[in-house]
Amino acid sequence: MKLAVTVLATIGALATAGDAFAHAHVNPPVVISKEGQEFSLTVPTEKENAKTTAVELTPPAGFSIDSFAPAPGWTRDVQSTGSGEETKIEKVTWSGGSVPHEEYAVFRFLGRTDSGGDYEFKVRQTYSDGSVVDWTGSESSDTPAPHVKAVSSLGGGGGSSTLAIVALIIAGAALLLGAFGLVGGRRALA
Repeated sequence: MKLAVTVLATIGALATAGDAFAHAHVNPPVVISKEGQEFSLTVPTEKENAKTTAVELTPPAGFSIDSFAPAPGWTRDVQSTGSGEETKIEKVTWSGGSVPHEEYAVFRFLGRTDSGGDYEFKVRQTYSDGSVVDWTGSESSDTPAPHVKAVSSLGGGGGSSTLAIVALIIAGAALLLGAFGLVGGRRALA
């Protein structure tokens, strides 16, 4: 099952690779509901002549964060309610970092969804010049909110569907490599 999650996450990452450099993302894009796993928030610095100096994440209802991986160079401030096992993280802000144009910040955390469905995160990015980008828009906007889709299973439960997905990925990679080889061969002949 974990192989299937990894394969789907890879497919999602490849499908959104062009957008990954242009928007804030929470990965993996597809997860098994109610199962804890590592997530990453990736926030690119798109603005020239400014650096990303703070990133704020507000998880959606039904999504819980259990713990965080260290983010060197950043200070983490967590706003939560409850205590002990009942702690609910409402918002986390990383600040003090300095990410220049055409680079990105990555923050990792362990989390889980309460059930299946689409989970929309709110992300606020602050730049060194004081400007702010709220990644809370619709998918078609210039500032789309990051989404994670939680599902109850990844298919029929049989190993053959997982093998079929892996075979398709390998076949696609082989086609791409072949196409690059043809293009490269034609350049060498010219």
